[in-house]
Amino acid sequence: MTDSKKKRMSMLDSLATAGTPPVAGSMMSSNRALRSARDAVDAHHVWDLDPAEIEDERYSDRLDPKDVHDLRVSIEQNGQTVPILVRRHPTESNRYLLVYGRRRLEAIRASDKVSKVRALIANMDDTAALRAQVSENTGRRDLSYIERALFAQELLDSGFGSQAQIAEVLNVTRSAVSMSISVAKAIGTALAQAIGPAHGVGRPRWEAMAKELADNQIGIDDLCRVAVDVRATAAASEHADEETQVDPSVAAFEAVARQVKKNVGQGSENGALGKKPRSKTTALVIDGTPVGAIKRSGRALRLDLTDVDDAFAEWLDARAQDVLEDLHDRWRRET
Repeated sequence: MTDSKKKRMSMLDSLATAGTPPVAGSMMSSNRALRSARDAVDAHHVWDLDPAEIEDERYSDRLDPKDVHDLRVSIEQNGQTVPILVRRHPTESNRYLLVYGRRRLEAIRASDKVSKVRALIANMDDTAALRAQVSENTGRRDLSYIERALFAQELLDSGFGSQAQIAEVLNVTRSAVSMSISVAKAIGTALAQAIGPAHGVGRPRWEAMAKELADNQIGIDDLCRVAVDVRATAAASEHADEETQVDPSVAAFEAVARQVKKNVGQGSENGALGKKPRSKTTALVIDGTPVGAIKRSGRALRLDLTDVDDAFAEWLDARAQDVLEDLHDRWRRET
């Protein structure tokens, strides 16, 4: 193996170990995906490409892309030390699809001093490219919970695959994917974007907010306005007083969480903003015998089976996720 090829492989390996590593199983999977990308890299060159030849058609995994001004200045002064990773466009010659390195690419596009982006070119399909993108972010551990949840939802909605396939790509359990997608749907893209990534706000607090929103008819537009206003105020304060810096998106989450609790507590006093929806209960029957009920309240749907055969209950309990996915697939086909 030539020294130049060893150097290029080392660049990709370093991405797999950057930052504080997650749990061992996740880190091993991330390394494997990045090394698969490394093995697919063209063996001869780090290429100097025209940024205009590179398209970014990846699934979005960030709510708040950072400004690239500082990175642009650094590249202009010190050069681009780490290449981006691209793959050849499947139908257009001399064009490429970005695998990862968006900020470096955007920084060079914004520069009037640097005209070429240094890139490794890999031969990989859509799934391999997605794995590499996910693995790079997992290695750096810089995606927040809600960003990961929205990413999983986008993969599902775009037809990438089933929840089981998405779980495999993201290197998490299917139940974790199912729960994160439920949270993403309850929060909604508009509110999530208004709040921002909210690094440090973990799964339990997002789930609690999602449950309140699912159980109660709360005006999302009003919550979005709260988030945007608080985030803007916090951002201004962040620049004015560095000693009391608060992540603007975390401040927005806190404000929205308080507003949700306030609206829920007020009941129907504020009309649409806090109005408790009228519930609907439908009895369920098997072979003419009542076995329970299904209750609809707002965006929540609750199934209570109170009198079913023990064997059937055990069977359903063991296969609940599969049954739900089958029903959801059937709903998609019929609507």
